[in-house]
Amino acid sequence: MALGSTMAPYELRFDAGRICLDLLATTHPEERLDAPEPLRAWIVRSELVPAATPLAHVDSAWLVGFRELRGQIGTLVRRNTGPDTRGHDLALARVNDLARAATPAPRAVPDEEGVLVRQLDGAPGCEALLAVIARDVVELLTDPVARASLRECEGDNCPIVYLDSSRGRRRRWCSSEVCGNRERVARHRRRAALARA
Repeated sequence: MALGSTMAPYELRFDAGRICLDLLATTHPEERLDAPEPLRAWIVRSELVPAATPLAHVDSAWLVGFRELRGQIGTLVRRNTGPDTRGHDLALARVNDLARAATPAPRAVPDEEGVLVRQLDGAPGCEALLAVIARDVVELLTDPVARASLRECEGDNCPIVYLDSSRGRRRRWCSSEVCGNRERVARHRRRAALARA
């Protein structure tokens, strides 16, 4: 399904520039992580784990952990979070705490054709995968170049935060095809209304 069309319940976006920002994007335009199955899909499509990794053990407790981390990411990367430094400090402490956990151990194993592919050494636990995302948050927040490239979408009611890697660093929308197109259509309608008046 095209990005500009109506999104299916499990359609997920991976265009924010960092895995932690892609997790943050799972709230828009509606909650995407509303059951274990969409979370499993997000984990695989985000490449947190290789595609063939068994994830049958993902349950509602995992949803709580991923949503909690997502909220903390939002607190840390959004500019307009208000003067609540206590909330910011608590989110940062929790991200730092999650980042301490051991991450899944990768192994190189030959596939059917003898080509080496990545495989995890056992089924990953929730804390291990949250640690990967939390470390990505730490990397983002401590990298001055990446932090300076953080942008919030200028689209109406769009909460997406992304890394602006465009030439000239003038990207305004999370997606030119979605929010950018909506803005262009709205601008056209405003001009047409003024011309009729």
